[in-house]
Amino acid sequence: MTDSVSGERLPVGAPFPEFSLPDAGGDLHSLAGYEGKYVVLYVYPKDDTPGCTKEACNFRDHARLRQLGAVVLGLSRDDAASHSQFAAKYSLPFPLLSDPEATFLKAIGSYGPKTLYGKTTEGVKRQTFLIGPDGTLVKSWLAVKVDGHADAVAAAIEKDMQEKSQ
Repeated sequence: MTDSVSGERLPVGAPFPEFSLPDAGGDLHSLAGYEGKYVVLYVYPKDDTPGCTKEACNFRDHARLRQLGAVVLGLSRDDAASHSQFAAKYSLPFPLLSDPEATFLKAIGSYGPKTLYGKTTEGVKRQTFLIGPDGTLVKSWLAVKVDGHADAVAAAIEKDMQEKSQ
């Protein structure tokens, strides 16, 4: 993740940038509102596209994440109406946050040049950030492969819990 001021990657253990972003119903979600819980902030390019649908459904169906008490938040540039349709169509039980101007997405390095099928475009990058109960970055995935990703996130939470209990 890049810091929008210095261009440096946010290191593990550093405070994750605070956010206040609306969900499909217009309710604001902030990192401070989830203090004491693991937060899985997964960034995805577009509602109701094949890869994004598969990723959302994998998070939806991952029982271990629920058992661990993790909060899952999806984030894209799509608007509330698009999020509402997407969540209803696939019975997504977690908030989908909207950043239509990509302000926060740019601040965390999740928007910018990306290459797809040999063509470079500007857009939202598929990334995931695991934020600990204390608001610090536990792990980031900056080039997500959808298959097995929810498993990897759950394993990272379990590993962090183990390390903190020793």
